[in-house]
Amino acid sequence: MATVLFPSMLFLARVSGLVVAFLVLFWALAFKSNFLNPSLPQHEDAIYKVLHPVLMVIGFILLTGEAILVHRWLPGSKGSKKLVHLCLQGVALVSGVFGIWTRFQGRDGFVANFYSLHSWMGLICVSLFGAQWLTGFLNFWHRGEVRRVRIRILPWHVFLGLYTYALAVATAETGLLEKLTFLQTQRNISKHSLESMIVNTLGLALALLSGFVILAAVSPKFQILQTKLLYSDTRSLSS
Repeated sequence: MATVLFPSMLFLARVSGLVVAFLVLFWALAFKSNFLNPSLPQHEDAIYKVLHPVLMVIGFILLTGEAILVHRWLPGSKGSKKLVHLCLQGVALVSGVFGIWTRFQGRDGFVANFYSLHSWMGLICVSLFGAQWLTGFLNFWHRGEVRRVRIRILPWHVFLGLYTYALAVATAETGLLEKLTFLQTQRNISKHSLESMIVNTLGLALALLSGFVILAAVSPKFQILQTKLLYSDTRSLSS
């Protein structure tokens, strides 16, 4: 049963990721008038408003999920897998930072946008992600730490990685709820409109995606694989 479960989880994660990417792009492009701010020129609106959900969901959340599962789907040596993992996380971090930057542009500035639970969670999530990436680089790629320290850090690295990923998904859900509430109350968009259905479906797809990714990451077979990679790596360091 385990041999069937893992390919299935990987397949479902990929399918849900494609659904999420399609819904984000369709929502941002087909309904971009709901993202535009009349006080800014058209090209600035497209950068500051439409790019925010695209960068945070596709660039940050989807790439983070792929990086979490990189040891499951990428063939080759453990060194190449670690490099791809590091690079994917680095691109995700850049996307997250730039995505937050686009959100805090405009005539109201940074402070006016730092008022909601969504904004607070987003800043905490990206900050934690940056610290996690730096810690992973120093301890698992740069190899500046001794074997004992790396063994102790690994469970915390895995936990914080999954926690940050789950926090990113939760942050996206609060952002979708915040945006949809604004559209329905301020612009009188019906609860049964196509845009409302797309946003709700996107939220559901994100929840399913995170479930598949985390289940594949914490499954016993995957944990055994990670342990073997760790100990083979530490033995090579001690020799």
